[in-house]
Amino acid sequence: MAPSQEGNDSDEEIVNVTSRKQRRQVHFDNAQPATKKRKEDDQSQDQDGRPSKNRKKLKKKKSQNNSNLQGASGGYAWEDEIKRSWDLVTVDDETDMTSLVASLIEARKKRAAKRNITPYQRGIIRTMILTLDCSESMSEKDLRPNRHAMMIQYAIDFVHEFFDQNPISQIGIVIMRNGLAHLVSQVSGNPQDHIDVLKKIRKQEPKGNPSLQNALEMARGLLLPTPSHCTREVLIIFGSLSSTDPSDIHQTIASLVDERIRCKVIGLSAQVAICKELCKQTNYGDESFYKVLLDETHFKELLDEAVVPLPVNKVNKGFTLVKMGFPTRVYEDTPTFCACHSRLVYGGYFCPNCHSKVCSLPTVCPCCDLMLILSTHLARSYHHLMPLKTFNEVDIGEGTFPTSNCFSCQRRFPVLKNNKTGKLLTSSRYRCGDCSQDFCIDCDVFIHEVLHNCPGCESKPTI
Repeated sequence: MAPSQEGNDSDEEIVNVTSRKQRRQVHFDNAQPATKKRKEDDQSQDQDGRPSKNRKKLKKKKSQNNSNLQGASGGYAWEDEIKRSWDLVTVDDETDMTSLVASLIEARKKRAAKRNITPYQRGIIRTMILTLDCSESMSEKDLRPNRHAMMIQYAIDFVHEFFDQNPISQIGIVIMRNGLAHLVSQVSGNPQDHIDVLKKIRKQEPKGNPSLQNALEMARGLLLPTPSHCTREVLIIFGSLSSTDPSDIHQTIASLVDERIRCKVIGLSAQVAICKELCKQTNYGDESFYKVLLDETHFKELLDEAVVPLPVNKVNKGFTLVKMGFPTRVYEDTPTFCACHSRLVYGGYFCPNCHSKVCSLPTVCPCCDLMLILSTHLARSYHHLMPLKTFNEVDIGEGTFPTSNCFSCQRRFPVLKNNKTGKLLTSSRYRCGDCSQDFCIDCDVFIHEVLHNCPGCESKPTI
Protein backbone atom coordinates (compact mmCIF):
# COMPACT_ATOMS: atom_id res chain seq x y z
CA MET A 1 0.00 0.00 0.00
CA ALA A 2 2.81 2.41 0.78
CA PRO A 3 4.37 2.44 -2.71
CA SER A 4 1.03 2.95 -4.39
CA GLN A 5 0.29 5.91 -2.09
CA GLU A 6 3.64 7.52 -2.86
CA GLY A 7 2.96 7.11 -6.58
CA ASN A 8 -0.46 8.68 -6.26
CA ASP A 9 0.96 11.63 -4.30
CA SER A 10 3.59 12.29 -6.94
CA ASP A 11 0.98 12.11 -9.69
CA GLU A 12 -1.18 14.66 -7.85
CA GLU A 13 1.82 16.99 -7.48
CA ILE A 14 2.53 16.80 -11.22
CA VAL A 15 -1.09 17.52 -12.04
CA ASN A 16 -1.15 20.52 -9.68
CA VAL A 17 2.03 21.95 -11.15
CA THR A 18 0.83 21.56 -14.69
CA SER A 19 -2.51 23.09 -13.79
CA ARG A 20 -0.76 26.19 -12.37
CA LYS A 21 1.32 26.51 -15.53
CA GLN A 22 -1.79 26.16 -17.62
CA ARG A 23 -3.57 28.85 -15.62
CA ARG A 24 -0.65 31.25 -16.05
CA GLN A 25 -0.54 30.45 -19.77
CA VAL A 26 -4.27 31.00 -20.14
CA HIS A 27 -4.05 34.29 -18.25
CA PHE A 28 -1.22 35.44 -20.49
CA ASP A 29 -3.14 34.42 -23.63
CA ASN A 30 -6.21 36.29 -22.44
CA ALA A 31 -4.17 39.42 -21.67
CA GLN A 32 -2.23 39.37 -24.92
CA PRO A 33 -5.10 40.43 -27.24
CA ALA A 34 -5.81 43.47 -25.07
CA THR A 35 -2.20 44.67 -25.35
CA LYS A 36 -2.25 43.97 -29.07
CA LYS A 37 -5.49 45.92 -29.37
CA ARG A 38 -4.00 48.93 -27.53
CA LYS A 39 -0.95 48.83 -29.76
CA GLU A 40 -3.12 48.65 -32.86
CA ASP A 41 -5.23 51.57 -31.65
CA ASP A 42 -2.12 53.63 -30.92
CA GLN A 43 -0.67 52.83 -34.33
CA SER A 44 -3.92 53.74 -36.06
CA GLN A 45 -4.08 57.01 -34.14
CA ASP A 46 -0.46 57.79 -35.00
CA GLN A 47 -1.15 57.12 -38.65
CA ASP A 48 -4.08 59.57 -38.57
CA GLY A 49 -1.69 62.16 -37.13
CA ARG A 50 -4.01 62.99 -34.22
CA PRO A 51 -3.01 61.28 -30.97
CA SER A 52 -5.65 60.80 -28.32
CA LYS A 53 -6.20 63.33 -25.47
CA ASN A 54 -5.05 60.85 -22.86
CA ARG A 55 -1.70 60.46 -24.59
CA LYS A 56 -1.31 64.23 -24.76
CA LYS A 57 -1.92 64.54 -21.01
CA LEU A 58 0.50 61.74 -20.22
CA LYS A 59 3.23 63.29 -22.38
CA LYS A 60 2.68 66.73 -20.87
CA LYS A 61 2.76 65.39 -17.32
CA LYS A 62 5.88 63.38 -18.06
CA SER A 63 7.65 66.41 -19.54
CA GLN A 64 6.74 68.53 -16.49
CA ASN A 65 8.10 65.91 -14.11
CA ASN A 66 11.29 65.66 -16.11
CA SER A 67 11.71 69.45 -16.11
CA ASN A 68 11.28 69.58 -12.32
CA LEU A 69 13.83 66.84 -11.79
CA GLN A 70 16.27 68.00 -14.43
CA GLY A 71 19.50 69.49 -13.20
CA ALA A 72 21.89 72.00 -14.72
CA SER A 73 23.90 69.31 -16.51
CA GLY A 74 20.84 67.83 -18.24
CA GLY A 75 20.49 64.80 -15.95
CA TYR A 76 18.71 64.53 -12.65
CA ALA A 77 19.23 67.31 -10.11
CA TRP A 78 20.70 64.99 -7.49
CA GLU A 79 23.32 63.81 -9.97
CA ASP A 80 24.81 67.32 -10.35
CA GLU A 81 28.05 68.21 -8.68
CA ILE A 82 27.70 70.07 -5.38
CA LYS A 83 28.66 73.73 -5.77
CA ARG A 84 29.76 75.43 -2.58
CA SER A 85 30.10 79.16 -2.06
CA TRP A 86 33.90 79.02 -2.05
CA ASP A 87 33.89 77.16 -5.36
CA LEU A 88 32.32 80.18 -7.07
CA VAL A 89 35.24 82.47 -6.21
CA THR A 90 37.27 83.35 -9.26
CA VAL A 91 40.78 84.74 -9.50
CA ASP A 92 42.58 86.66 -12.19
CA ASP A 93 45.35 85.40 -14.45
CA GLU A 94 48.00 86.00 -11.78
CA THR A 95 45.94 84.14 -9.15
CA ASP A 96 45.61 87.39 -7.20
CA MET A 97 42.55 87.70 -4.97
CA THR A 98 43.44 91.00 -3.29
CA SER A 99 41.20 93.16 -5.43
CA LEU A 100 38.35 90.67 -5.18
CA VAL A 101 38.48 90.49 -1.38
CA ALA A 102 38.78 94.27 -1.09
CA SER A 103 35.78 94.83 -3.34
CA LEU A 104 33.68 92.33 -1.34
CA ILE A 105 34.58 94.01 1.95
CA GLU A 106 33.83 97.44 0.55
CA ALA A 107 30.46 96.28 -0.80
CA ARG A 108 29.56 94.92 2.63
CA LYS A 109 30.54 98.18 4.31
CA LYS A 110 28.48 100.12 1.80
CA ARG A 111 25.40 98.16 2.85
CA ALA A 112 26.18 98.83 6.51
CA ALA A 113 26.61 102.55 5.86
CA LYS A 114 23.11 102.94 4.44
CA ARG A 115 20.92 104.51 7.08
CA ASN A 116 17.58 106.22 7.10
CA ILE A 117 18.44 109.94 7.29
CA THR A 118 14.88 111.26 7.14
CA PRO A 119 14.40 113.54 10.18
CA TYR A 120 11.42 112.44 12.28
CA GLN A 121 10.09 113.47 15.62
CA ARG A 122 11.24 110.52 17.71
CA GLY A 123 10.88 109.58 21.33
CA ILE A 124 14.49 109.37 22.53
CA ILE A 125 13.48 108.49 26.11
CA ARG A 126 12.40 104.89 25.66
CA THR A 127 11.22 102.11 27.94
CA MET A 128 11.41 98.70 26.29
CA ILE A 129 10.45 95.24 27.51
CA LEU A 130 12.57 92.61 25.76
CA THR A 131 10.53 89.39 25.66
CA LEU A 132 12.38 86.17 24.81
CA ASP A 133 10.89 82.83 23.85
CA CYS A 134 12.55 80.13 25.96
CA SER A 135 10.10 77.35 25.09
CA GLU A 136 10.90 73.89 23.76
CA SER A 137 10.76 75.10 20.15
CA MET A 138 13.95 77.13 20.74
CA SER A 139 15.99 73.92 20.89
CA GLU A 140 15.72 73.56 17.10
CA LYS A 141 19.06 73.63 15.28
CA ASP A 142 18.12 75.55 12.14
CA LEU A 143 20.19 78.37 13.68
CA ARG A 144 23.62 77.30 14.89
CA PRO A 145 24.28 75.96 17.45
CA ASN A 146 20.54 76.28 18.17
CA ARG A 147 17.89 78.96 18.30
CA HIS A 148 18.21 79.52 22.05
CA ALA A 149 21.98 80.05 22.09
CA MET A 150 21.95 82.38 19.09
CA MET A 151 19.03 84.38 20.46
CA ILE A 152 20.82 84.95 23.79
CA GLN A 153 24.05 85.97 22.07
CA TYR A 154 22.27 88.42 19.78
CA ALA A 155 20.26 89.73 22.74
CA ILE A 156 23.52 90.55 24.56
CA ASP A 157 24.80 92.41 21.51
CA PHE A 158 21.46 94.19 21.24
CA VAL A 159 21.66 95.42 24.85
CA HIS A 160 25.16 96.79 24.21
CA GLU A 161 24.07 98.59 21.05
CA PHE A 162 20.78 99.80 22.52
CA PHE A 163 22.35 101.62 25.46
CA ASP A 164 25.15 102.94 23.29
CA GLN A 165 22.66 104.61 20.95
CA ASN A 166 19.98 105.32 23.60
CA PRO A 167 21.81 106.16 26.85
CA ILE A 168 18.78 107.73 28.56
CA SER A 169 16.47 104.77 27.91
CA GLN A 170 15.59 101.70 29.99
CA ILE A 171 15.09 97.98 29.35
CA GLY A 172 13.40 95.11 31.19
CA ILE A 173 13.68 91.42 30.23
CA VAL A 174 10.85 88.87 30.32
CA ILE A 175 11.11 85.21 29.24
CA MET A 176 8.33 82.77 28.22
CA ARG A 177 8.68 79.21 29.52
CA ASN A 178 6.32 76.40 30.62
CA GLY A 179 3.25 78.45 29.71
CA LEU A 180 4.24 81.30 32.05
CA ALA A 181 6.02 84.65 31.83
CA HIS A 182 8.99 85.26 34.15
CA LEU A 183 10.53 88.65 34.90
CA VAL A 184 14.27 87.99 34.96
CA SER A 185 15.57 91.58 34.90
CA GLN A 186 13.86 94.66 36.30
CA VAL A 187 13.39 97.78 34.19
CA SER A 188 16.61 99.78 34.53
CA GLY A 189 19.17 101.74 32.57
CA ASN A 190 22.19 99.69 33.64
CA PRO A 191 23.24 97.43 30.74
CA GLN A 192 25.55 95.28 32.86
CA ASP A 193 22.65 93.99 34.99
CA HIS A 194 20.80 92.83 31.89
CA ILE A 195 23.89 91.21 30.37
CA ASP A 196 24.60 89.24 33.56
CA VAL A 197 21.04 87.92 33.56
CA LEU A 198 21.23 86.92 29.89
CA LYS A 199 24.44 84.99 30.52
CA LYS A 200 22.65 83.00 33.24
CA ILE A 201 19.72 82.26 30.93
CA ARG A 202 22.16 80.92 28.33
CA LYS A 203 22.97 77.99 30.63
CA GLN A 204 19.30 77.01 31.02
CA GLU A 205 17.53 74.58 28.73
CA PRO A 206 14.38 75.73 26.88
CA LYS A 207 11.27 73.99 28.21
CA GLY A 208 7.51 73.88 27.77
CA ASN A 209 5.29 76.08 25.63
CA PRO A 210 5.30 79.89 25.35
CA SER A 211 2.43 82.06 26.55
CA LEU A 212 2.18 85.21 24.52
CA GLN A 213 -0.73 86.60 26.52
CA ASN A 214 1.02 86.19 29.88
CA ALA A 215 4.11 87.93 28.51
CA LEU A 216 2.07 90.82 27.13
CA GLU A 217 0.18 91.22 30.40
CA MET A 218 3.42 91.30 32.37
CA ALA A 219 4.96 93.81 29.93
CA ARG A 220 1.84 95.94 30.21
CA GLY A 221 2.11 95.94 34.01
CA LEU A 222 5.77 96.95 33.84
CA LEU A 223 5.07 99.80 31.42
CA LEU A 224 2.07 101.28 33.27
CA PRO A 225 4.18 103.39 35.71
CA THR A 226 6.18 104.82 32.79
CA PRO A 227 5.84 108.62 32.50
CA SER A 228 3.95 110.09 29.57
CA HIS A 229 7.09 111.55 28.00
CA CYS A 230 8.59 108.05 27.55
CA THR A 231 7.74 105.73 24.67
CA ARG A 232 6.42 102.29 25.66
CA GLU A 233 7.72 99.44 23.52
CA VAL A 234 7.68 95.64 23.60
CA LEU A 235 10.17 93.67 21.49
CA ILE A 236 9.25 89.97 21.22
CA ILE A 237 11.50 87.25 19.80
CA PHE A 238 9.06 84.44 19.09
CA GLY A 239 10.22 81.04 17.85
CA SER A 240 7.13 78.88 18.35
CA LEU A 241 4.15 78.41 16.06
CA SER A 242 1.56 78.40 18.85
CA SER A 243 0.83 80.09 22.16
CA THR A 244 -0.68 78.68 25.37
CA ASP A 245 -2.94 81.48 26.64
CA PRO A 246 -5.21 81.37 29.73
CA SER A 247 -7.95 83.60 28.23
CA ASP A 248 -8.84 85.77 25.24
CA ILE A 249 -5.66 87.37 23.92
CA HIS A 250 -7.64 89.86 21.85
CA GLN A 251 -8.67 91.64 25.04
CA THR A 252 -5.00 91.95 25.97
CA ILE A 253 -4.22 93.45 22.56
CA ALA A 254 -7.06 95.96 23.01
CA SER A 255 -5.65 96.99 26.40
CA LEU A 256 -2.19 97.49 24.84
CA VAL A 257 -3.74 99.77 22.21
CA ASP A 258 -5.47 101.81 24.93
CA GLU A 259 -2.20 102.20 26.83
CA ARG A 260 -0.33 103.18 23.61
CA ILE A 261 2.17 100.34 23.92
CA ARG A 262 3.82 99.54 20.60
CA CYS A 263 4.88 95.96 19.90
CA LYS A 264 7.40 94.53 17.48
CA VAL A 265 7.77 90.79 16.84
CA ILE A 266 10.70 88.94 15.26
CA GLY A 267 9.65 85.44 14.18
CA LEU A 268 12.19 82.63 13.99
CA SER A 269 10.16 79.92 12.24
CA ALA A 270 7.12 81.11 10.25
CA GLN A 271 4.49 83.80 10.24
CA VAL A 272 1.86 83.49 12.97
CA ALA A 273 -1.52 85.16 12.53
CA ILE A 274 -1.88 86.44 16.10
CA CYS A 275 1.57 88.07 15.99
CA LYS A 276 0.65 89.83 12.77
CA GLU A 277 -2.57 91.12 14.29
CA LEU A 278 -0.72 92.21 17.44
CA CYS A 279 1.75 94.34 15.50
CA LYS A 280 -0.95 95.75 13.23
CA GLN A 281 -3.23 96.80 16.08
CA THR A 282 -0.52 98.33 18.28
CA ASN A 283 1.22 100.22 15.46
CA TYR A 284 -1.79 102.01 13.98
CA GLY A 285 -2.30 99.56 11.11
CA ASP A 286 1.36 99.19 10.14
CA GLU A 287 2.20 95.51 9.54
CA SER A 288 5.92 96.09 8.90
CA PHE A 289 6.73 95.66 12.60
CA TYR A 290 6.29 91.89 12.29
CA LYS A 291 9.07 90.22 10.35
CA VAL A 292 10.34 86.66 10.01
CA LEU A 293 14.07 86.18 9.69
CA LEU A 294 15.70 84.57 6.68
CA ASP A 295 19.09 83.65 8.15
CA GLU A 296 21.52 84.62 10.91
CA THR A 297 22.57 87.84 9.19
CA HIS A 298 18.97 88.91 8.73
CA PHE A 299 18.33 88.21 12.43
CA LYS A 300 21.11 90.62 13.34
CA GLU A 301 19.74 93.27 10.98
CA LEU A 302 16.26 93.04 12.48
CA LEU A 303 17.64 93.57 15.97
CA ASP A 304 19.69 96.54 14.76
CA GLU A 305 16.52 98.11 13.37
CA ALA A 306 14.99 98.01 16.86
CA VAL A 307 17.86 100.14 18.20
CA VAL A 308 16.65 103.24 16.34
CA PRO A 309 13.82 105.07 18.18
CA LEU A 310 10.40 104.86 16.59
CA PRO A 311 8.90 107.94 14.92
CA VAL A 312 6.19 109.60 16.95
CA ASN A 313 2.88 108.82 15.29
CA LYS A 314 0.45 111.63 14.49
CA VAL A 315 -2.13 109.93 16.67
CA ASN A 316 0.09 110.47 19.73
CA LYS A 317 -0.22 113.66 21.67
CA GLY A 318 2.70 116.04 21.84
CA PHE A 319 5.21 115.56 24.63
CA THR A 320 5.44 118.03 27.47
CA LEU A 321 8.55 119.49 29.06
CA VAL A 322 10.58 116.93 31.00
CA LYS A 323 12.26 117.80 34.27
CA MET A 324 15.74 116.30 34.57
CA GLY A 325 18.56 116.46 37.04
CA PHE A 326 22.26 116.71 36.21
CA PRO A 327 24.15 115.53 39.30
CA THR A 328 27.91 115.64 39.76
CA ARG A 329 30.02 112.76 40.98
CA VAL A 330 31.15 112.89 44.61
CA TYR A 331 34.08 110.89 46.04
CA GLU A 332 33.92 109.71 49.66
CA ASP A 333 36.50 108.37 52.08
CA THR A 334 34.02 106.06 53.82
CA PRO A 335 31.38 103.95 52.06
CA THR A 336 27.71 104.82 52.43
CA PHE A 337 24.52 103.13 51.31
CA CYS A 338 23.07 103.94 47.91
CA ALA A 339 19.34 104.45 47.47
CA CYS A 340 19.10 102.27 44.33
CA HIS A 341 20.64 98.98 45.54
CA SER A 342 21.09 99.52 49.31
CA ARG A 343 24.77 98.61 49.07
CA LEU A 344 27.85 100.21 50.59
CA VAL A 345 29.77 102.01 47.87
CA TYR A 346 32.47 104.66 47.76
CA GLY A 347 31.12 107.82 46.20
CA GLY A 348 28.37 108.16 43.67
CA TYR A 349 25.91 110.73 42.35
CA PHE A 350 23.65 112.82 44.58
CA CYS A 351 20.22 113.87 43.36
CA PRO A 352 19.99 117.68 43.17
CA ASN A 353 16.37 117.52 44.29
CA CYS A 354 16.32 115.19 47.32
CA HIS A 355 20.11 114.58 47.78
CA SER A 356 19.72 110.80 47.57
CA LYS A 357 22.76 108.79 46.50
CA VAL A 358 22.73 106.58 43.41
CA CYS A 359 25.48 104.37 41.99
CA SER A 360 25.41 105.05 38.26
CA LEU A 361 23.71 107.15 35.61
CA PRO A 362 21.37 107.39 33.80
CA THR A 363 18.68 106.35 36.24
CA VAL A 364 15.51 107.52 37.95
CA CYS A 365 15.86 108.70 41.51
CA PRO A 366 14.27 106.05 43.80
CA CYS A 367 13.04 108.74 46.21
CA CYS A 368 11.67 111.63 44.09
CA ASP A 369 11.36 109.95 40.64
CA LEU A 370 13.54 112.62 39.03
CA MET A 371 15.40 111.46 35.93
CA LEU A 372 19.14 111.78 36.53
CA ILE A 373 21.43 111.95 33.50
CA LEU A 374 24.64 113.56 32.31
CA SER A 375 24.89 116.17 29.60
CA THR A 376 26.86 113.72 27.43
CA HIS A 377 23.94 111.27 27.52
CA LEU A 378 21.61 113.90 26.16
CA ALA A 379 24.10 114.86 23.44
CA ARG A 380 24.51 111.22 22.35
CA SER A 381 20.74 110.84 21.96
CA TYR A 382 20.28 113.98 19.90
CA HIS A 383 21.61 112.45 16.67
CA HIS A 384 18.42 110.40 16.28
CA LEU A 385 16.45 113.63 15.78
CA MET A 386 18.87 115.17 13.27
CA PRO A 387 20.75 112.27 11.62
CA LEU A 388 23.94 112.87 9.68
CA LYS A 389 23.55 112.94 5.91
CA THR A 390 24.84 110.03 3.88
CA PHE A 391 28.14 110.64 2.08
CA ASN A 392 28.07 110.31 -1.70
CA GLU A 393 30.47 107.98 -3.49
CA VAL A 394 32.84 109.86 -5.78
CA ASP A 395 32.39 108.93 -9.42
CA ILE A 396 35.27 107.21 -11.22
CA GLY A 397 34.70 109.43 -14.24
CA GLU A 398 36.34 112.40 -12.53
CA GLY A 399 39.74 110.97 -13.46
CA THR A 400 41.83 113.07 -11.10
CA PHE A 401 40.93 113.44 -7.46
CA PRO A 402 41.76 116.46 -5.26
CA THR A 403 43.53 114.35 -2.63
CA SER A 404 44.97 110.86 -2.25
CA ASN A 405 44.55 110.65 1.55
CA CYS A 406 41.46 110.33 3.72
CA PHE A 407 40.59 113.56 5.52
CA SER A 408 39.90 111.75 8.79
CA CYS A 409 42.50 108.98 9.21
CA GLN A 410 45.04 110.41 6.70
CA ARG A 411 45.58 107.01 5.13
CA ARG A 412 46.00 106.64 1.40
CA PHE A 413 42.93 105.57 -0.51
CA PRO A 414 43.16 101.97 -1.81
CA VAL A 415 43.49 101.58 -5.57
CA LEU A 416 41.31 98.76 -6.87
CA LYS A 417 41.95 98.09 -10.56
CA ASN A 418 40.96 95.42 -13.01
CA ASN A 419 44.18 93.58 -13.89
CA LYS A 420 43.02 92.87 -17.45
CA THR A 421 41.79 96.32 -18.47
CA GLY A 422 43.65 98.46 -15.93
CA LYS A 423 40.53 100.50 -15.14
CA LEU A 424 39.49 101.49 -11.63
CA LEU A 425 36.79 99.33 -10.05
CA THR A 426 35.81 102.01 -7.54
CA SER A 427 37.11 105.36 -6.38
CA SER A 428 37.05 104.28 -2.69
CA ARG A 429 36.14 107.88 -1.80
CA TYR A 430 33.00 109.13 -0.08
CA ARG A 431 32.39 112.87 -0.05
CA CYS A 432 30.40 114.95 2.39
CA GLY A 433 27.90 117.17 0.60
CA ASP A 434 28.42 120.11 2.99
CA CYS A 435 32.20 120.36 3.44
CA SER A 436 33.24 118.47 0.23
CA GLN A 437 35.85 116.43 2.10
CA ASP A 438 36.66 112.86 1.00
CA PHE A 439 36.64 109.93 3.44
CA CYS A 440 37.47 106.25 3.14
CA ILE A 441 34.81 103.59 3.68
CA ASP A 442 36.06 102.74 7.20
CA CYS A 443 35.81 106.35 8.33
CA ASP A 444 32.45 106.67 6.62
CA VAL A 445 31.02 103.76 8.62
CA PHE A 446 32.63 105.00 11.86
CA ILE A 447 31.31 108.54 11.38
CA HIS A 448 27.74 107.42 10.75
CA GLU A 449 27.56 104.64 13.36
CA VAL A 450 29.65 105.98 16.25
CA LEU A 451 30.66 109.61 15.84
CA HIS A 452 27.47 110.99 14.22
CA ASN A 453 29.34 114.19 13.31
CA CYS A 454 31.33 115.02 10.18
CA PRO A 455 34.98 115.91 11.04
CA GLY A 456 35.18 118.17 7.98
CA CYS A 457 32.12 120.17 8.98
CA GLU A 458 33.22 120.37 12.62
CA SER A 459 36.69 121.63 11.69
CA LYS A 460 35.35 124.61 9.78
CA PRO A 461 36.10 127.93 11.46
CA THR A 462 33.06 129.65 12.93
CA ILE A 463 32.55 133.36 12.47
